[in-house]
Amino acid sequence: MSRELIWLTLTVILTGLMWIPYILDRIVVRGLMGAMANPSRKDKAQSAWAMRLYFAHTNAVENLVIFAPLVLILDSMGHSTESTAIACAVYFWARLAHAIVYVMGVPVLRTLAFAVGFFAQVMLVLAVFGKL
Repeated sequence: MSRELIWLTLTVILTGLMWIPYILDRIVVRGLMGAMANPSRKDKAQSAWAMRLYFAHTNAVENLVIFAPLVLILDSMGHSTESTAIACAVYFWARLAHAIVYVMGVPVLRTLAFAVGFFAQVMLVLAVFGKL
């Protein structure tokens, strides 16, 4: 398995596990049956950190839709370089940082972490087109 695919796998695992803490908060706030009920406008609001994690998770899923195909395209091309491996590693750590600072409620750092991940994706696009 290439280094890029390893970083993709780690990113998928991270994204796949991000829902657990906010669902646990939902159970604490609404009770088990309330957490399993259909959503309603009358639902008790979740903790602020849990709502931020929910939004971070949504953003992670939206960006995984871009990151994963880029890595898979590069893999299908047999294109694996130090630059593409670094871009994938940077993307993973940027997404982890994004989630952490989002939960903490630090808007400027959240935006910077997002931007770092975006530029890592740009590097992968450049690699797909043979510019990296």
